[in-house]
Amino acid sequence: MNVTGRILVVDDDEAICTVIREKLRRDGHNVKTAGSLSEMRQVFPEFDPELLVTDVMLPDGNGLDNLPSLIAGNTNMPVIVLSAQNTLSTAVRANEQGAFEYLPKPFDLDQLSRAVFDGLAARKRASAASPAAPSFGDDLPLIGRSAAMQEVYRIIARVVANELSVLILGESGTGKELVARAIHDLGPRAVKPFVAINMAAIPRELIESELFGHEKGAFTGATGRSAGKFGQAQGGTLFLDEIGDMPMDAQTRLLRVLQSGEYSPVGSAQTIATDVRIVAATHKHLPELIEKHLFREDLYYRLNVVPIHLPALRQRLEDIAELARHFLDKATREGLPRKHLSQDALAVLTDYSWPGNVRELENLMRRLAALVREETLTGAVINQYLRGTDRREETPVLLPNGQGLSAAVEQSLIAFFARFGDDLPPDGLYDRVLAEVELPLLRLTMAATKGNQLRAARLLGINRNTLRQKLRDHGLISGA
Repeated sequence: MNVTGRILVVDDDEAICTVIREKLRRDGHNVKTAGSLSEMRQVFPEFDPELLVTDVMLPDGNGLDNLPSLIAGNTNMPVIVLSAQNTLSTAVRANEQGAFEYLPKPFDLDQLSRAVFDGLAARKRASAASPAAPSFGDDLPLIGRSAAMQEVYRIIARVVANELSVLILGESGTGKELVARAIHDLGPRAVKPFVAINMAAIPRELIESELFGHEKGAFTGATGRSAGKFGQAQGGTLFLDEIGDMPMDAQTRLLRVLQSGEYSPVGSAQTIATDVRIVAATHKHLPELIEKHLFREDLYYRLNVVPIHLPALRQRLEDIAELARHFLDKATREGLPRKHLSQDALAVLTDYSWPGNVRELENLMRRLAALVREETLTGAVINQYLRGTDRREETPVLLPNGQGLSAAVEQSLIAFFARFGDDLPPDGLYDRVLAEVELPLLRLTMAATKGNQLRAARLLGINRNTLRQKLRDHGLISGA
C-alpha cells in the first residue's frame, strides 16, 4: 500500500529540515518546513498538513507543551516528536500529549520514514485515539540517554495507559523493578498499591500462601488470616520478580488465576475476583527453561505480551557519567558528604565491565561517598575500590587511611544522623545499615576466598545455601 500525504516539518536546525524534507520527498510526500512555532502557525492553515514532524525545543516555545494547540481541531493528525532531550520523561510526555511516535535524536531516516508511513496509514483508517497517560512530573527513576535506553522509554510510554502484561528481561542489577514502578506510577493505577514479590526469596512451600493469602489454621504456623500479594495489590500492580524461579505447581495456579481472574486463599473455599495488572521480570532465559520443562509455555505467553529488554550497563557506557553523578547526589541527599568525579575517574568507570550492572555502580558511589575523605574522586581512588569489588580480582581492597570497618561505618552514621539533628530518621535503620554492610562484606569475602563459596560460608559463619541466596539477591552470581 502506497500511502503519501502532506507533511509539515518543524525544526530550528535548517540542516535537519533539509535532510528530512529530501528523504520524505523521495518517498512521494509533499513536504514543507518551518523553523519555529510562529512560522509553523503561518504555514499550517494554507498547507493543511496531514502529518506533523516537530522538534521539542524550538526558539519560541516547547513543541511538546504546544502540541495540544497545534493539533486542536485536527485530532486525527498524527504527530511525530523529535527530541535531543532523550529521557523517559520526554518519551512519556510525548505519548501523554497525543504524539503518534517519539524519536530521539540522532534518529534513523529510515525509521522516520516508516513512522510517517504508519502515521498516515493510521490517519486514513481514522483509528480511535488511545487513552492518554496520566500527568506526571520529571522525577522519574530511570536515567540514561543511550540508544538502548531510548527504546526502553518508547515501550514504557506506549504501555503505561493500557492493561497489557509486561515481561521485563535483563541481567541482575539492571533496574527491572524501577521499570515496573515506572509503568505503575505513570499509569491509571498509580493511586492504587504497587506490590512486589521476589519468587527466588520465598520457600516453595509458602509461595501460594504469599501470593493468594491464607485462612487462619490453613497450615502449621498460620496463626492469622493473610490477604496475600494479590489481595494487597487489588486495583494496582503486582510485580512478580524472578518469575523464572517459580516452582511448576505454583506456575499452574498462577496461570489459572490469570485466565479466570479469580482465586481462593489457601484453606478457603471463598472465590475472590482479582483486579491487578501483572508485570513480571527475570534474568533467566525462559525459552530455555521451557525446553527443560522448568517453565510453563502457556504461562510464558500469558506474561510475555509486551517484552522489555533492559540493557546491561556495559551496553550503555555513555550513560555511566550521568548515573554516577545521580547516585552521588542521592547519597548527599541522604546525609553523606558531597563528592565530585574527575575526568580520569569517569574514564576509569567507563572502562570497567560492571558485572553487577547499575546496582553495582550505585553501591560503589555510596561507598565512595561514605569512605573517601577527599571531595573529588580521582581515577586512582576509583581503581582502588573497583579492585575490591571486581569478582575477577583475588585480593580484597583495604580501606583508605588504614581505617577499620567499624570506624568507617561509624563515620557514615555520624554524617547520617547529623543530617536530621533532633528529628530522628524514619524507623527501620537497623535493617538499612545491615543491607549497606552486607554487599561489600560479601564481595570482599568472596574475593578473599577466591570465589570458594564453601570456604566463604564457613568464614562468615552461615549456611552455604544462605550464602548462595544472598549472592543471588545482590547480583553477585546468576542462575539457580
